[in-house]
Amino acid sequence: MLMKIENEIEKNRFKKFSPQKKLDLSMQLYYSAKELKRATLKQFHPEWNDTKIDKEVKRIFLHART
Repeated sequence: MLMKIENEIEKNRFKKFSPQKKLDLSMQLYYSAKELKRATLKQFHPEWNDTKIDKEVKRIFLHART
């Protein structure tokens, strides 16, 4: 029950944000996700150079679906 109330509070708070604030938050989330993916690839493939990692991150995000 408490979780449901907290979710409603968050939803209402988000609704009050300006379109610019919503865009800024979504862009922050997007770039954070790319950084996390880059770090993960680097950890799983230490032999890859930065160019290969960047190329793979681009490929992954190009074909990403929600």
